[in-house]
Amino acid sequence: MLFIRAFVAKANPSIMNRSAIPFAIIAAVSIIAAGFISAITAFSPSYTASWAVAYLILVVGVAQLALGFGQAWLGAEVPSKTLVIAEVVLFNLSNLATLLGTLLAWMALVYIGAVLMIVALALFLWGTRIAKPGSVWMVYGFRAIVFILIVSAGIGLVIASLKK
Repeated sequence: MLFIRAFVAKANPSIMNRSAIPFAIIAAVSIIAAGFISAITAFSPSYTASWAVAYLILVVGVAQLALGFGQAWLGAEVPSKTLVIAEVVLFNLSNLATLLGTLLAWMALVYIGAVLMIVALALFLWGTRIAKPGSVWMVYGFRAIVFILIVSAGIGLVIASLKK
């Protein structure tokens, strides 16, 4: 315990800013919600419920954490409040549209979700366009995460279209 206190006390506050907080809160709520949905649907599991749980954990939870903390840690400048608000709103509206579109079998909403996701991801790339010195490889990793999410959105659209 003493080690943790000493580490935190010596931590450099300039390593990361507070812009990741809204992403972390929403990600945590999403992961908890996924646990509740999984518990509720355990007695009569379905493809859609399993997909929704996985989506909430992997995209709304883990990916959102990676994007929010990645931007806060890697960007040379603190992102503006306007940028963070736009990212939070667009990323989470995209997730809501994708989830509802899939659960209600309304493909137009799924497509809207994919477009919103791509716009949100472009904003994350914009927020990290100038990286902190010495973090070049981490920025490449961050961009790889964004690329994987874009490819996954495309694959998801194909799968959703084929299921229809």
